[in-house]
Amino acid sequence: MDTLDAVNHYRPKDWAAVEQDIEKAASAFEVYRCLSNQSREGFLRQIAIELANDREKLIETCSRESHLPEVRLHGELDRTLFQIQLFADLLKEGSWVNAIIDTAIPDRTPVAKPDIRQMQVPLGPVCVYGASNFPFAFSVAGGDTISSLAAGCPVLYKVHPNQPQTAQLTAACIAKAAHKTGMPDGVFASLWLTSQAIGIKIVSHPSVKAVGFTGSYTGGMALYEAATRRAAPIPVYAEMSSINPVFLLPGRLAEQGEKTAAMLAASNLLGAGQFCTNPGLLVLIDSEDTAKFLKFYAEELQGQSLHRMLSAGIYQAYCEGIAQLKAAKGAFVLAGGNAEVTDTEQPVPTAVQVSGSNFLSQALFSKEYFGPASILVIAANEEEFLQIAASLSGQLTVSVWCTEEDTKNFNRLFQVLEQKAGRLIINGAPTGVEVCHAMVHGGPFPATTDGRSTSVGTQAIYRFTRPVSYQNYPQSLLPTALQNKNLESIWRHVNGQLTKADI
Repeated sequence: MDTLDAVNHYRPKDWAAVEQDIEKAASAFEVYRCLSNQSREGFLRQIAIELANDREKLIETCSRESHLPEVRLHGELDRTLFQIQLFADLLKEGSWVNAIIDTAIPDRTPVAKPDIRQMQVPLGPVCVYGASNFPFAFSVAGGDTISSLAAGCPVLYKVHPNQPQTAQLTAACIAKAAHKTGMPDGVFASLWLTSQAIGIKIVSHPSVKAVGFTGSYTGGMALYEAATRRAAPIPVYAEMSSINPVFLLPGRLAEQGEKTAAMLAASNLLGAGQFCTNPGLLVLIDSEDTAKFLKFYAEELQGQSLHRMLSAGIYQAYCEGIAQLKAAKGAFVLAGGNAEVTDTEQPVPTAVQVSGSNFLSQALFSKEYFGPASILVIAANEEEFLQIAASLSGQLTVSVWCTEEDTKNFNRLFQVLEQKAGRLIINGAPTGVEVCHAMVHGGPFPATTDGRSTSVGTQAIYRFTRPVSYQNYPQSLLPTALQNKNLESIWRHVNGQLTKADI
């Protein structure tokens, strides 16, 4: 079927239709989980091929629905394709299953040691709730979907209402790839729902075994709470809220204050401020160099014309948030501050200055304001600077701009910040999230519901697997990865040693 035909024939689903898709996913899991890494690798690579073939239609449709410029979307689609290929490469190499083998010692005294072998296995059908601010990379064929499929889990994707046609074009590419590579019926389904209540109800279905979510704190917590109320609770990996604090140390301000202001302002304005890693909180110690930085930063924001926000609702929420910030006790508007709602839906970049004491006493200064908003906190001294760092809740990122000398003088700061975020950055903007093996895109609550995981990079696969040990299993019953003969030539831990050798 042509991808556009798939969109034209698409209709919102009621609960009966959704439940049918869930049951198909459960049936597909019994087949899909048993497929080889190579079979799933081929499926992922075909998804990338189908998306690349439909690039122009995808970009055109997405730009119209999201208001994002086409040049930005081309870059995001490239990132998405790279991420798919990275997971395909992971499957091809095969060692991701974390095979661990402890061979038996039958004559050990006083008790014989059994043969025990462990590896990762898929959980089951995963429901994915994607984001609107990254309509490719965190959406239908984004990290949650691809890491689930790589793990061996069928995916039920809940379509975001802001980009229904983009979602369905992308879903059609996945469906084509599944058909061409012989995947089981039900391995992927896109769900355009008739009500939000159904979106919550999906989490309660016993055949759904995990949830991936990117969005608001309210939405993420609603899914998390629904999952914990189940007779058999399931993991919910929800990326929700982060203000991504930036700490600017004295040496850096003295040496490169103007340059740093320009770089951070550019990061804050990127995508009209609609990045989950947007640097929304800047913390400085009161000084002459700090005063200069504030002036430079405000100048960078003034007069900037940004594109429309993703939706009227997001724009409305941004304007309401700016109005709250302006009215807060001790708030001083450095730049912008216009909270008037207009038909253009273009946000006004806004920077608000506040003292350290006011920040510590008012929770609204540590909230995320989704859009090009920034709160600049001026600590009275180093002690208050550290107090602000210690007060932070969980974040996706924390950045520190510093010199080598600063790192020696503020060693305690780095120890505090390590407890606050999934990614710690030195002299870099947080808005770039590299797709690689070592990336952590996650963080302690409320940045996510589970700070032990990541939604970007190959480690994301382990959100949708669990370890299983096989004790005293005969070779004929063991998974291939755990048999004595290392047929897949993967790295395995055998009796405490990392090796590719046969046993």
